[in-house]
Order: sequence, then structure tokens, then C-alpha cells
Amino acid sequence: MLDSVTLASLTISFIATLVATFATIPIVARFMRRHGIVGKDVHKLSSPEIPEMCGVAVVVGLALGQIVFVVIFPSAVRMVAAFVGTFVIAGAIGVFDDIHPLSGKAKPALTALACLPIILLKTYSPLPAIPFVGEVSMTTIYIVMIPIALAVTSNAVNMMDVMNGAMPGTAAIISATATLILIASGQLEIAAMAAALLAAMLALYYFNRFPAKVFSGDTGSLTIGAALGALAIMGKIEAAMIVALMPQIMNSFYGLVSVRGLRERREIRQRPTKLLDNGLLEASSETGAPVTLARLILAEGPLSEKQVVSGMLFLTAISAALALVTYWTTLVGAH
Repeated sequence: MLDSVTLASLTISFIATLVATFATIPIVARFMRRHGIVGKDVHKLSSPEIPEMCGVAVVVGLALGQIVFVVIFPSAVRMVAAFVGTFVIAGAIGVFDDIHPLSGKAKPALTALACLPIILLKTYSPLPAIPFVGEVSMTTIYIVMIPIALAVTSNAVNMMDVMNGAMPGTAAIISATATLILIASGQLEIAAMAAALLAAMLALYYFNRFPAKVFSGDTGSLTIGAALGALAIMGKIEAAMIVALMPQIMNSFYGLVSVRGLRERREIRQRPTKLLDNGLLEASSETGAPVTLARLILAEGPLSEKQVVSGMLFLTAISAALALVTYWTTLVGAH
């Protein structure tokens, strides 16, 4: 239930992060462009150069927002430390990857290390809630699953960052879903963190939506993926978050299967989509081209980039609705 203290904490966490991220993104973008850290927007006929690595602003905005939150609500310090530590480690790996590209195998192995704050600060419970069953004791095996979960969420979100607005837009929907579930479950501190992530995603979406003014780079996508994974684990809403993240998970699964293993986008010569002379996108017909969510959406014919992204957002909204149903089934199991 939303009492005055709950509403105040959510509002403070949301506004502080929104302001910090929104103010930081243009500063980071100017810095990146000035230093030649740009990437070509390959889904535009003009191939404009866009400032890269602007996900640094997400790391900064989220961290500043959580500092403000914990100053006002010091009882949340342990949870905040675990949350911030997790996405900062993932963000640092993203910075390294953006500057010195990692291999398809090294990236998930390193992002698994982002789980260390959660484990060391013991902000997890080895009692995940299973739909229609309730809590299940997993003791030791749960600790083994935490780094795997962080690696999966980080890299699944990373692989969704392919078109203007796709990654922050879908992440915003999932963050909003997590916020609602955590409020419903009475987990104030984690709900405030989810609200902060939603704020950061709205700010990033504003600048990354079509036509993009910034690219987040792996710095941003790994940070966001790790933050979502942390919310799932720390908030004990694993099952619901798996459902909410299904478009990202299936996108990465299809991609990995189609290219036969862990390979980076830059290691794959064939592209899943093709830019036509009229500016529309069509599914690639090349042998060996990765099977991705974008390619599947384009299977029935050419679409604009905005239409493809709208399809991704729609599928994520459906998954989010199913995640709410999944959370309800865990309550049924608990009773």
C-alpha cells in the first residue's frame, strides 16, 4: 500500500535520478563527440555519427540518485550499496568493452562478477518464489545461480541495443513493471531502486529515441541489464522478471543459436537486417545472418526503424503484463 513514507521515498528516488541522468547525458555526449568517440547510425541512409558511451551518464545518474535516497533514508544503505556496486561493476566492464572490445566469451564471464556486492552484502534470499508453488529452498545452488543470472540479464539487454530507443524503451517498461510488483510486495527500498532505474531509462530514451542523439554503448546496456538482474534477485521477484525479460532473453537465445555460440556483433560479418534505398529495413536473406527479434519482426516485409522498435516495445509490454500475472501466481502458491 502506498503510504506517505513509501510515496515520498519513491518520488525522491525517481526525481533525483531523472534530474541527474537528464542533466548528465548532454555533458557526456559533448565530451564523447569532442574526443571522437562516436559511432555510425547504420540504420539511416546518411549514416550520421552519434556520440558513443553515453551510458556513462546512466551510471552517474543512478549512483547520484541512490546517494540522495540513502541520505534521506539511511536504513536502506546495505541494499543501496549492493545495488550500486552491482551496476557500477557492470558499467566498468562496459567502459572497458567500449574502448577495448571483449570477445563473446569474455564479456559474459566478466559481467558475472557484477554479482559480488549482492553476495558479499548478503542482499539475497535462497528462497525464490515459484508460480503456484511458493517459496522453494535452494540454499547453496542459489549462490551459484546469481552470477549466471547477472551475466544473462546484462548481455540480453546488451543484445537488444540495436536500434534507436529499443533498449531504453523496453528497459523502461520492465523497470516500471518491477516497481509495481515491488510496491505490491511491500518492498519499499527495492521499489525505490526500481523507480530510479525507470527514471534513468526515461531520460536515456529521450535522447536515444528516433532519431538518436546519443548511443549508450555497452557501458549503458550492461549497467542496465545488471541493474534489472539485481532488482530480480534482491527483490525476490525472479520468476516475474524472467517473464518480463522474455523478449530480451529470446532475442539473445535465437542470436546465439543462429551463430552457433558466444560471438560479438563485431565478430559477425552478416547482419540480421538490410537498409533499403528508400530508408526502410528488411530482413536479411544472407546465409549465416543472425536470427534476432528485429529480423523476425521484419519477416513479413520491410518496415521503418520506428515501426520495428514499436514492435519490440509492444512485445515487451505483453511480457510485462504476463509478468504481473506471474507475480500473482506466486502469491497463490504462497497461500
